Formats: sequence, C-alpha cells, structure tokens
Amino acid sequence: MAFFNDPSSVTHGIQLAVAPVFLLTAVSGMIAAVAGRLARIIDRARVLEERLKVSSDPEFMADAQLELSRLRQRGLIANSSIASLTLCAFLIGLTILLLFLGETTDFQSNRGAIVSFLGGVLCFMLALGCFLAETLLSTQILNFGRRQRA
Repeated sequence: MAFFNDPSSVTHGIQLAVAPVFLLTAVSGMIAAVAGRLARIIDRARVLEERLKVSSDPEFMADAQLELSRLRQRGLIANSSIASLTLCAFLIGLTILLLFLGETTDFQSNRGAIVSFLGGVLCFMLALGCFLAETLLSTQILNFGRRQRA
C-alpha cells in the first residue's frame, strides 16, 4: 500500500471521511438515551424485587411479577438497541477508515466503504425500531397500571 505525497488527495480524503462522522454523533446520542432508559428499567426492577421479598400480598406479588416480566422484555429490547448502535458505530468507523485509505493510498476500498456504510445505516434503523418498540412497551405498562386501578 503506497501513500500518495499529494497533499490535496489527503485533504480530500479527510473531507470525504468526515461526512459519516455526523452519523457517529447521532449514534452516540442514541446510545446515551437508550442507556438512560435501560438504567431506569434496572432501577425499577430492583425496587420491585426488594418489595417482593417483604410482601405477602398475593395480588401485589402477581402484579409485581407481571411488571418484572415486562421490564425484562423492555431490557432485552434496550440491549438489542445498544448492540445495534454499537455495531453501527463500528461499521461507520470502518467506512471512515476505508474512505480515507481509498483516497490517500492505492488501496481500492469503494465496495467495502459502500457495504460498511449501508450496514451501519441498517443497524441504525434497527436500533431506532428497537427504541420505538421499547418506548411503546413502556407506555403500555403505564396504560396497564391505569386499567388495574380503575
């Protein structure tokens, strides 16, 4: 792999590789949002588990077990979203690397950059779908609680 000495090709390579960095910014924001939701899910599950240990009310125990099961489901969906976002970030990082190398060396990386970028976008869309599913499920839990009290 030979490096070009032309500064304009290096400059163009940097410009080309910077464009996908904006997607990385969105990915990091999404990871923070989903991680925050996951932390809240875990906190709520811990509170319920502690209350279950000291409760002898069968109705509360049944409701708490149902809520814990839904919290587990939400946690799995949030974990799936974080995994998809992490894979997305890796693929976008690979895209940046391939674009830069393709522009500044004789390394042919166009196909690899296209595949890694599209894979990253697909992972981002999958993560958004998981985020939506987890959000909808959390709203259903709220609605379920209202129906129980009525």
